[in-house]
Amino acid sequence: MGSDFPVDQYGREVTDHFTVLATTQLRLKPGVVELLDVLDQLKLPRCIATSSSHSTVQSHLSAHGLAGRFDAVIAHGDYAASKPSPDPFLTAAKRLSVEPALCLALKDSFNGVRSASAAGMMIFMVPDLLSPTPEIHSLCTGVVSDLHAVRKLILTASAAGTIE
Repeated sequence: MGSDFPVDQYGREVTDHFTVLATTQLRLKPGVVELLDVLDQLKLPRCIATSSSHSTVQSHLSAHGLAGRFDAVIAHGDYAASKPSPDPFLTAAKRLSVEPALCLALKDSFNGVRSASAAGMMIFMVPDLLSPTPEIHSLCTGVVSDLHAVRKLILTASAAGTIE
C-alpha cells in the first residue's frame, strides 16, 4: 500500500472496528447451548483452543452467559506455536488429561482443521465463511452444517456406547 500508508493508525482502526462488531453483533453458532447441555449431561470435558487472548475469550463467553461452561481455555500465549501447528490442541488435550486421539475438535477455519489434525484429533468442521476444500475435507472426520448436527452425533455415539 506504499511507504506512506499509516499502518499503525490502520491497525488501531481495524481493532476498534472489530471490538464494536464483537460487542454489538457477536452471535452464537446455532446449537452451541444445546451441545454444551449434552456435554454436561454426559459429563464430557471441553476446552476452547484459540489464537485469541484470554480476555477476548472471557468477554465473548460472558456476553452470552457461557462463562464457566468450559473446563479450560487455551489462548494466545499458552502454547509455543500457533495454528496450523498442533500446539494449541496438544495443550488443550493435556490440560483436560485426555489423549489427543480421543478428542473431538470442532473447527470452522482451515488452519484450525490443520492444527487439530496435526495433533491427531478427530475433527468435525462446521463451516462458517469458507466451505472445505478437498484437502481440508480429507483431514476431517466429518463436515456438518451446524452444532445441532454435532449434538445428534454425540448422542448417537453415546447411545451406542462408543463414548466413555
